Amino acid sequence: MVKIALISDTHGMLPENALPALEQADEIWHAGDVGDPEVLLSLPEKPIHRVVYGNIDDASLRQRFEEELFFTSGGVKVLMLHIGGKPPRYATGVKAKIKRLRPDIFICGHSHICKVVYDKDLECLYLNPGALGNQGFHQVKTMMTFELDGKIKNLKVLELGKRGKI
Repeated sequence: MVKIALISDTHGMLPENALPALEQADEIWHAGDVGDPEVLLSLPEKPIHRVVYGNIDDASLRQRFEEELFFTSGGVKVLMLHIGGKPPRYATGVKAKIKRLRPDIFICGHSHICKVVYDKDLECLYLNPGALGNQGFHQVKTMMTFELDGKIKNLKVLELGKRGKI
């Protein structure tokens, strides 16, 4: 079993109240719009940090990280990128990519809207952890935690206070 902490859209800021959940995870995944590389340095040390870059990330982050990741963790296939749309209206090319790769979970950020949907047509669980930073129109900072053991278990959405407050 692998414990995952999923974050996105930090936009250069990591709230301190996110640290306990991040520390409990075996792996930390960031679905883009890191904003400032210092955010990644402030994450608890874990053997695995999976990060994709987002549309606001500069050249230094784009050189260090990929635009998308396709990997297996805890026996579950995962596709992660920043701009993905949402079921059934995915961003251009995303639906075809999901059909070709057949991930069990598709993760994206960008919208700042926390959402969990099972897409029956694609047989894929869609996850967007919302936004953890202060930039954007979201009202509440959110992230997700879950466990992988051949399937996803114990999925939780954590609300970490109003945007603009630490």
